[in-house]
Amino acid sequence: MRNVLLAGVGGQGTVLAAKVLAQAAQNKGWKVRTAETIGMAQRGGNVVSHVRMGDRGEDVFAPLLAERSADLVIAFEPAEAARVLPFLAPEGVLVTATTALQPVTAALAAKPYRASDIVQRLESQLAETAATFVAVDDAALTGRVGSRKVLNTVLLASALAAGHIELDLDDLRSAIEVCVKPRFVALNLTAIDEVDASRKGA
Repeated sequence: MRNVLLAGVGGQGTVLAAKVLAQAAQNKGWKVRTAETIGMAQRGGNVVSHVRMGDRGEDVFAPLLAERSADLVIAFEPAEAARVLPFLAPEGVLVTATTALQPVTAALAAKPYRASDIVQRLESQLAETAATFVAVDDAALTGRVGSRKVLNTVLLASALAAGHIELDLDDLRSAIEVCVKPRFVALNLTAIDEVDASRKGA
């Protein structure tokens, strides 16, 4: 069984990313269950998607993850990564974008919200554990593609490239072609290529 939690803010494509991931798993013949917990997503609220995959042929009876059970957490924003950190399994992988989305409350607060502070704190916390931390320079990758609309694909590709789940970038490409509107397929495939090229060049 492989458990994945995706967390972001309304409008970032979190739900679509979960659908793409589930499709990639189904294409391999795995049993899959998904669920979303959405808090005022259209107003910039948090969105959390749960994806549970029977990667050894087992049935999946419940869609929601318990705390400390996510093999992979994909966060679309650093503060959301911090929010869902309790779900990460002891030896799991946390993949997070490094670009902040400033909440309304940040404009009213005396102390500024800096994504770099949260990313450093997450890295420090996980350095003392068996978990793996992957910070994705999403601004650079989406900039090379030319659109922020591919953030979800950039993060999915970065997460699968980490190798913690037996799905690869070709599996992701096939799922994109099924789940994404035809006019956006090429753009998303380019995003996967950018992640792949970045990883190989690192």
